[in-house]
Amino acid sequence: MNMAHQPTLRKTGEGRTIGVVGDIYRFLATGEDTDGRYAVMEAIVPPGGGPPPHIHSREEEGFFVLEGEITFQLGEERFVAGAGTFANMPVGSLHSFKNESGKPAKMLISVAPAGLEKMFLEVGVPLVEGATTALPPTKEEIEKLLLIAPNYGIEIKLPGH
Repeated sequence: MNMAHQPTLRKTGEGRTIGVVGDIYRFLATGEDTDGRYAVMEAIVPPGGGPPPHIHSREEEGFFVLEGEITFQLGEERFVAGAGTFANMPVGSLHSFKNESGKPAKMLISVAPAGLEKMFLEVGVPLVEGATTALPPTKEEIEKLLLIAPNYGIEIKLPGH
C-alpha cells in the first residue's frame, strides 16, 4: 500500500484554531493532511455569527450540526437545522448560514477539494489551540475577507450589492 501522506489524529481540543469574523474554526484535516482531497474543520458559531450569502466556484461544502441550531439559506430557501442535521452545498450554489439562536452552535464543515482552509488561515486571527470564543469581527477583518475571498474563487453577495 503506497501512502502519499501520514494518517492524521487530532484529539479533543487539538488542531490549529483561528477566529474568522467572529466564528471559531479548528482544523481537523487540511489539504496538507489529505493530499488536497478534502479539509475538515470544527466550527463554533456564536449567536449572530455566520458568513453572508456567498458562492464557491471550486468546492463542495458539507455541514454537520453537532450542537445548537444553525439557520441555513440555500438560494431563497431557509431552513433551521438542529443537532444531527447534515447539509451539502454544491459548487456554484448561493448559500449562507447563521446562528439565530441565543447560544453557540457547533458544526463539522468539510470542503472538497481542500483549499478553502488556506483562505481562513490568511483572513483569520490565530487563537489558542482549542479556543471556543473569539472577539466580534472588526470592520478591518470584514474588509480583509471581502478583499481576499475572490482569490479563492468565492463570490460574497452583500445585501444591496
